[in-house]
Amino acid sequence: MAIMDSLITAAARALSAGDPLGALKCVGLRGDPPALALRGIALAQLEDFDRARALLKRAARGFGASEPVARARCVVAEAEIALVSRDLGWAEKALDRARRILEQRGDHVNAAHARQLEIRHVLLTGQLEQAEQMLSEINPDILPPILQISHEMILFGIAVRRLQAGVARAALERANHLAQAAKLPVLIAEIEKAYVTLNAPAARLIAKGEERLVILQEVEDLMASDMLVIDACRYGVRQGQVAISLSTRPVLFNLLRILGESWPKDAPRDSLLSGVFGARYVDETHRARLRVEVGRLRKLIRVFANITATDSGFILKPKSVGQDKPVMVLIPPMEDKNANILALLTDGEVWSSSALAIVLDTSARTVQRALEELARAGKVRAIGRGRARRWTSPPPPGFTTTLLLPGRLPVD
Repeated sequence: MAIMDSLITAAARALSAGDPLGALKCVGLRGDPPALALRGIALAQLEDFDRARALLKRAARGFGASEPVARARCVVAEAEIALVSRDLGWAEKALDRARRILEQRGDHVNAAHARQLEIRHVLLTGQLEQAEQMLSEINPDILPPILQISHEMILFGIAVRRLQAGVARAALERANHLAQAAKLPVLIAEIEKAYVTLNAPAARLIAKGEERLVILQEVEDLMASDMLVIDACRYGVRQGQVAISLSTRPVLFNLLRILGESWPKDAPRDSLLSGVFGARYVDETHRARLRVEVGRLRKLIRVFANITATDSGFILKPKSVGQDKPVMVLIPPMEDKNANILALLTDGEVWSSSALAIVLDTSARTVQRALEELARAGKVRAIGRGRARRWTSPPPPGFTTTLLLPGRLPVD
């Protein structure tokens, strides 16, 4: 029995050190519940997720009700695999029950790990306030290094979505220091990848007809300034501390964007009609509709600017912007009607269409049609068939799709 326990201990140490093959050498031929659990975790580290989940389910059944802590740990491990493999339909209630059992039995480390998984799931769906609240309930100082690193990476994810480049960089620096001290090469590589994302162009900026690339830090500085910013990444407009979301008013936002890109000149009526309504042949009904939409937009943004008719079209007249403070139009690094799907697919993981639908809060059929269209254009590729089909896409070279991820317009 002592030899058997020593093998379990050796396998657990190998997994903690990031050596899944070493762990499999210790328990690869065993079928008892502890060995099955360790084999499942090892296969998960080797990205054989289907077999890993099957082994963890067998281990949980083997532990049974007589070993609630071990069974709860299996549930937590299975939830982590589901999150990494972007299977977002997993049982959240089961994870919550497992976390409570671990807390009650004094396994605070694994309970904190379960909580982090819940937070990562919430963050993935763009619920930033809830993610921050849940994360604030965890004291990272009592966690082992690997969970401290995870804590910092969650902080990084929240900061990036909130366009807080300085906070994100500080979190990465703390995570890198911990990973280097603990000598965890997998996490060091993940942190290096995050640094690349932070320093890569995040958007394009148009001002007075000129376009240039900007990184996340520049976007943060722009949002904190008193310049009028028309944000085509989050579909809103802001100036200083005041922001208005137009995410549910696409016609009005497109109208505002064209006016912003034309500033300080006016936007011709033909350009507005074709760009906003897609009108090829213009008649009086189109012109009447344009006047109605301009009136609605004028009312919505009156705190920022006015819209005045000219002989050839309409011109945007900001109330506190001059030639030294031009109207800024922030546009995505890539423009596609399915850009939000592409942004999610470029995270390096493989996604199911159902998981994409959950994150984007839309129907699975809508996502499937979009994926098929993107596949025909060669922008995404499918792996597997039927229910096992997953989707992925390489990131656009030299760009990050951070600003296209689900999240609301940041309002202070």
